[in-house]
Formats: sequence, structure tokens, C-alpha cells
Amino acid sequence: MASHYLFLVDTYATEILKVLSVWSLAEEGDLDVRPRKGDPRGRTLREHMIHQCQSENGWFQSMFGIATQGDVLPPETTKLGFLRHYAAAAEQRLTALGAKDDEWWETEVAFFETRRPRTWIMVRRIAHTAHHRGQQTTMLRMLGRSLHSTYGPTADTGGLAKDRPPVVYAYSDVPGLLAAEGRGGIKKPLPPPVARAVTELPGSERASGRPRARRRRTESR
Repeated sequence: MASHYLFLVDTYATEILKVLSVWSLAEEGDLDVRPRKGDPRGRTLREHMIHQCQSENGWFQSMFGIATQGDVLPPETTKLGFLRHYAAAAEQRLTALGAKDDEWWETEVAFFETRRPRTWIMVRRIAHTAHHRGQQTTMLRMLGRSLHSTYGPTADTGGLAKDRPPVVYAYSDVPGLLAAEGRGGIKKPLPPPVARAVTELPGSERASGRPRARRRRTESR
């Protein structure tokens, strides 16, 4: 069905691949590590996966009226179990979204304690997912894992955008990701690591990795 809001459907499709790609970068032993040992406030990667499945299911059912078949969580909460389960559920949501017309998208519905059009809610949903994905990539960096591209280059694909490094996605599509991860993971290779700090600090600050103390300007007399 033609709609002015198919760009939101297309964006959601790319978000599905981004979620799965970040999850694929973790190792099974990473899933129950907390950002700070002994501190229960920080979610583990497994808890992030659970939250993504539960939160997205709740939003789509209550705000979009889109329910998926099957349970909210996979029967096996392993990395591969989450990858396959989320991919299947998200594909059902994607198909349903693609059939909606402009009137449906523009209708205001309950959004927690207020009301918003579904267009607004979808943008908020995507931002919500991206927020948690940022937490997950930070966690993966802390665990020493290499990061493929999510939106653009990373330190592991060659550095910052100003250096014109390549964008290297782990996988180009969801079917390829699931097939490869089912065989243990066959991601696109990353370039050799850069031999400098990947930072936007100017001058010698880039080399040391620490900000320089500002010197007071003194006038010669």
C-alpha cells in the first residue's frame, strides 16, 4: 500500500539488521558480564537482548496494534537463539508496517501517559533502540571486541570520517547473518588496525591521548 511514511518502514528494516549485527559481535561468554563487576545497575548484554525483545513487543502491540506469533522471548536465551528469534519477530512487524496507510500512521494513540501520532512513536521507537545499541557497543569495546560499522566507520574499520576510512558492515542482510552465525560467524574482514589513537583531539593531544593544560599567554616586555 502506497504511503508517504514508507521511509519509516525502510528505516525500521535497517534497524533490524543493525540490532542483529551488534548482537553478533558478542561472544557467548560476554553475555552475562556487567559494565562494572558487582554493580547490578548496568545491564548485561543478555539483559539488553531480553529488553529489546520485550520492549519492542510491548510497543508494537499496545501502540501499533501489531502482535507477532510465538513467545516474546526465545526458548533458548543464547546468542544464536536471540538472533533467530528477534529476526523472525521483527520480520513479522516489518511486513505489517508495510501494509499501513497514511491515516493509520497519522492517527494519535496512547503513548504512556500522553497521546502521539504513530509517526512520532515510530521515530521514538527507533531512537530507543539506537540508544540501547550504543550501550551495547560500549560494552563490547570494554570487553575488547572489534566493532564493525553500525552507521559509519569505527576505530576498527580505519578511524574517523575525516580520515576517509571504509564503512565495513559485519553482514549485508539478515538471511546472510543468520546463516553465517549458525555456522559460528563469518563476518566481513576488517582492515589492519590503525597505528594511532582514534580521536578528534587536535595536535599533540591526539598522540598522547590526554588533553593539554592550557598555558597562560604572557606578553614579552
